[in-house]
Amino acid sequence: MPVLLRQLPKLAKIAVLTYDSTHLGEDLLGVDDPAERSRIVIGGLEGSKFWYDELKRPTPPTDISVLEADVAACVERLRVAHPEIAALLFECTVFPMVAPAIRDITKLPVYDIIGLARMMLASVA
Repeated sequence: MPVLLRQLPKLAKIAVLTYDSTHLGEDLLGVDDPAERSRIVIGGLEGSKFWYDELKRPTPPTDISVLEADVAACVERLRVAHPEIAALLFECTVFPMVAPAIRDITKLPVYDIIGLARMMLASVA
């Protein structure tokens, strides 16, 4: 998170999207400076169709169109409340499936575990 914040303009914010934001503690962000912390917005999919589907047992197959719609709706809510959002960080490991669509919709950079893994592999290859 500190590296991503340094890549953005000083007044820009980054939105962290997670499956359930009630389980994402600030201690996981790695940011102690209150000024830097104020640049981080957290949003989750709690209450969405995808969220409810994931609670079912057995869990149904992931419907990509539902996931995309739920993530896009969360991003839109966050951007309305925080128009300074200049980048997105997907915390949930299922979100990379819709990252290209969200990039197209929002025109924002989207960071996720897949990009991080590719970057790490490229640095040691």
